[in-house]
Amino acid sequence: MDTQNISDETLVDLMFHLKWKSDSAAHTDVYHACGVNIWRDYMPAAVLEAIVGRHTGEMIDIHVEPEDLVPAAKSSNLFEIKRSQFGNPFAERPAAGPAMGRFYPKGLLRDVSNVFAANRQPFRCVHLNNGHMTVDFNHPLAGRDLSLSALIGNIAPKKLERGGTSVDWLAALTDGPGMQARWRDKPSSFFSHDAFFRQDSEADTRFYQEPRFVQHIDDTAIEIIKATYGRFVQDGMQVLDLMSSWQSHLPEGLKLDRLTGLGLNEKELRRNPLLSDVLVQDLNQSVNLPFESESFDAVLNTVSIEYLVDPMAVFEEVLRVLRPGGYFLVAFSNRWFEPKAVKVWKEIHEFERMGMVLELFSCTEGFTNLQTYSMRGLPRPHNDKYYPDMLRSDPVYIVWGQRS
Repeated sequence: MDTQNISDETLVDLMFHLKWKSDSAAHTDVYHACGVNIWRDYMPAAVLEAIVGRHTGEMIDIHVEPEDLVPAAKSSNLFEIKRSQFGNPFAERPAAGPAMGRFYPKGLLRDVSNVFAANRQPFRCVHLNNGHMTVDFNHPLAGRDLSLSALIGNIAPKKLERGGTSVDWLAALTDGPGMQARWRDKPSSFFSHDAFFRQDSEADTRFYQEPRFVQHIDDTAIEIIKATYGRFVQDGMQVLDLMSSWQSHLPEGLKLDRLTGLGLNEKELRRNPLLSDVLVQDLNQSVNLPFESESFDAVLNTVSIEYLVDPMAVFEEVLRVLRPGGYFLVAFSNRWFEPKAVKVWKEIHEFERMGMVLELFSCTEGFTNLQTYSMRGLPRPHNDKYYPDMLRSDPVYIVWGQRS
């Protein structure tokens, strides 16, 4: 057991938890800061004061002002430009958009002060009016009440200090969060006429004709999903694993009354030891779920939402088969089968994808208690096939809602 205190002479792992609320949902964004160097890395004074002297295993609330984490909102950052100033006229493929509520790199804008072509910092389109558009350059979290806490992880003595780069860990934590929320509670426009176009439009049953038995995310990411699902799925429940395969991402030791797996490949489903019954169905050919209304206590969808061409209809069916009080949990990362992922999913930011799923919940009248959860920055397992080329675990994003 590590008995050291956090000091200038140590390196420490910190698990930052950022909690905040939007008009329609509650949000928790978690970032694992690995090997924080108190002497060299940048931290706001309030954060340093809260963590110095602490021990491994402590969970501490850090009292910060929102401006300690993100720049304050400025009215001057909300302004109108001409629609013709959006997009690169020399690009081989024109940029998609602009669309209401969506984020785009600032580099797509022309003739805007202090904006250059290589700028990847996001801005938001918040209004379209004939040949003009209103843009918001404020940070997506600006103006929101933010709650910060940290779990103290491993503390290790620091070797000889020889300089090196300084890391702004709070900037890493806040890079992305906020983009999953609507702008002033106005629906974001994700569902254009070609949003669900796919590079491979052939029936999914042909693509999945042969079993693959591949693991779509690394073991660490799987454990995060299992732990989150375990908060909602309890012994004795009847659960539907939607778009299932040879793995169901549930905690070990659960004693469910029923776990039904609905997927595309029977051989994969039959190999899943947790399933009590299996059903082969392509939801892109038939969205109607062959179950009575109010049949399940929970419905899970894991790393598959990006393949649905009519997700609204699927959400309606999930709502129908859920019992009152039951949860629908949708988990995903940033990896997929490229030809089968829908167009809009590949165009938007990782945090915007949570916003798109939130829109699906909001458009399905009957869901309440909407929440999002993200986890980033954990180390990738050394036995993973992508290590050491990729040192960080696959990010995890989870959105859920409860049937009222």
